[in-house]
Amino acid sequence: MIALHGWGASAHDLFGLAPYLHGGEALVLCPQGPLAFDIGNGVPGYGWFPLSGGATFDADRFEEAVRMLAAFVDEAIARYPVEKRKIVLLGFSQGGVMAYALALRDPSRFAGLAALSSWLPPALAGSISRLAEHELLPTLVQHGTEDPMIPIEKGRESRDALRGLGVSLSYSEYEMGHEIRPEALRDLLVWLDDKVLQPVKLF
Repeated sequence: MIALHGWGASAHDLFGLAPYLHGGEALVLCPQGPLAFDIGNGVPGYGWFPLSGGATFDADRFEEAVRMLAAFVDEAIARYPVEKRKIVLLGFSQGGVMAYALALRDPSRFAGLAALSSWLPPALAGSISRLAEHELLPTLVQHGTEDPMIPIEKGRESRDALRGLGVSLSYSEYEMGHEIRPEALRDLLVWLDDKVLQPVKLF
């Protein structure tokens, strides 16, 4: 699993998921966003691309970040003894936008896509052509109905856009904020076991 943190977090943010994944036997890689900034009191935070005006972003900076992340994935596959048919992209918040970009543009490369408390920007969704391989991409979307950072409406818009692309979608809402609650984690683990780890897909 390649787990992508959200805005203001770091590579350590999602590593706590590792002991729960596949009985602790999954290889979990947590790259750190290239954009560093001070989140207060000298504490560093990181992002994948700069944000402005809420959820808007600079398309050029975004594409640069996507290219860097794609290069990381290439290097990871070459460096580690991974089963190439079992690579999962998981992204939280801004990391989910990055996961959407990589997986939806090249769905045959990944065994699954999970976007937690994230959004699929209309501009990005509109740039992606529907592919037959999208139907073979198990996709999990989880969102909190009380999310103050990315409103639930964004999650529902993402759900509808994903349905338009024809992905194999599992969508769930939870009474939570911008976070991963135990019930959401439980459902994530069930989804991984059912949709990703057990079947072996041949492309």
